[in-house]
Amino acid sequence: MRWLVTGANGMLGRDLVPLLRDRGHDVDAVDRDQLDITDPGATRDVAAGYDVVVNVAAYTAVDAAEADEATAFAVNAVGPALLARAAHAAGSRMVQISTDYVFAGQAETPYAEGAPIAPRSAYGRTKAAGEWAVRAEAPDHLVVRTAWLYGRHGNCFPRTIARVAAERGELEVVADQVGQPTWTVDLADLVERLVAAGAPAGTYHGTSGGQTSWHGFAQAVVGAAGMDPAIVRPTTSEGYVRAAPRPAYSVLGHGALEAVGVTPIGDWTGRWAAAAPGVL
Repeated sequence: MRWLVTGANGMLGRDLVPLLRDRGHDVDAVDRDQLDITDPGATRDVAAGYDVVVNVAAYTAVDAAEADEATAFAVNAVGPALLARAAHAAGSRMVQISTDYVFAGQAETPYAEGAPIAPRSAYGRTKAAGEWAVRAEAPDHLVVRTAWLYGRHGNCFPRTIARVAAERGELEVVADQVGQPTWTVDLADLVERLVAAGAPAGTYHGTSGGQTSWHGFAQAVVGAAGMDPAIVRPTTSEGYVRAAPRPAYSVLGHGALEAVGVTPIGDWTGRWAAAAPGVL
């Protein structure tokens, strides 16, 4: 199977591309220096000859997007729309990576794939627009929402927490935001399995099982780094006000995966134990 991966130099792309190649796929990987996904001319025929187009390119500076929503919209909505249009014209399957930020983050039970979206930030609005555009432009699409991603490539929460803990000997982390820490390797694996299974077009959730707070995750990170988890003290979101509101509850359900016979990612604790040696 021939794949095109856009945004290939990002944290997810750098795990997705080698995984696909290891599983025997023919992969072309491009990043923004090779393809401007917001350029209609550059994207018009970009999907020709590919079975699958996976877009992992995104404007992910959540706080900066509040002051520059136009740029975030170009990357997160216009770009996916153009890629989806090209994929449809070429007869390719379109895979778009999305986010928990499309939800308000005020639920008390896991968000189902079809739950109403209500983004509260510029980043969330632009990613929601990207979902809509992909559905409109490419009937043969997979929208895969994820959250709390970490991996060995680039900056991520575990690596930052381990560094700060080692430097300061103690730190405070918010305990009132709950979600599902998700390893980029696991998300890459899920994307490949969804496509290989011929999953029906639709929206799926690509997050680990279980749930924890940022504080709980930080304690697990510090413990994996050989330090005492007790040095991580809990605090509240009020103490860390930022430009963009963070979802208080980002737990996503996996009913759509189960319905099509695709096994969801395992519980976050076991997946973190597997990931930690390579991430830290």
